[in-house]
Amino acid sequence: MLGEIAGSGATAWWVWPIALFVVSFALGIVAVLAGVGGGVLFVPIVGGFFPFHLDFVRGAGLLLALSGALSAAPALMRGGFASLRLAMPFALVGSVTSVAGALLGLALPAEVVQLALGLTILAIVVLMWKSTTPAEGKVGQPDRFAVALGMQGSYHDPAEGRDIDWQVRRVPAGLVAFAGIGVIAGMFGLGAGWANVPVLNLLLGVPLKLSVGTSGLLLSVVDTSAAWIYVHRGAVLPMLVVPSIVGVMLGAKIGARLLRIAPTAIVRRVVITLLLIASVRAILKGLGIWT
Repeated sequence: MLGEIAGSGATAWWVWPIALFVVSFALGIVAVLAGVGGGVLFVPIVGGFFPFHLDFVRGAGLLLALSGALSAAPALMRGGFASLRLAMPFALVGSVTSVAGALLGLALPAEVVQLALGLTILAIVVLMWKSTTPAEGKVGQPDRFAVALGMQGSYHDPAEGRDIDWQVRRVPAGLVAFAGIGVIAGMFGLGAGWANVPVLNLLLGVPLKLSVGTSGLLLSVVDTSAAWIYVHRGAVLPMLVVPSIVGVMLGAKIGARLLRIAPTAIVRRVVITLLLIASVRAILKGLGIWT
């Protein structure tokens, strides 16, 4: 692999780790703001412009999304923008199904995986674009499962200057959704943040900023399970993983601080824009138009 990289053109081999660090640093900032995990953008960008095999990129993408989530989680929890009680029931279901998804993703042709990913994200983008975001603190009546699990609370939003109460609804539907998210996350090697935010916000009625912050906690659990499959199969290349993880962790710390002051409307636009870019890139690669 290193010989292939060294002979890939006039570019010296050491340029690629430096470029990976710069790209990952930028992705770490925007990933936290959008709650999508760095992997959802890392895999198509690095897979398309860097001389690494797609299997290594997918393995690194999961580890990168995991590292970014772990880096940002403490700051988000201290600020009240992430809830462990909200995340853990759904993370448990997603982590189990992500193992099956990782095994399936390594068995299927890369083109099939890319096309399915692009279509799935595009459908979520359309749903978010046409749907009305629940008002902060007015999420409707909770179900008995949410009450039993204590899925409610409040957090202070400095951007709006007030405390926002939240209460989860439709917990059974959320468990089913996160089971599917786990399969898809493991299959694509892209983390799960691209689906976590829409499900938390639109289906479960969680305020958008809390959805974005809690998505990082979900990523840290679900991606850990899927990442072990790629590690076990040998689909991890240190030359790719190390500079990427360092860059995304530094960027994620900056993103976590920006989230505290970013208006909700801007966060929503960032989410939709990043998901749209990722969906178009995956569809083009799956169809063989952009390889």
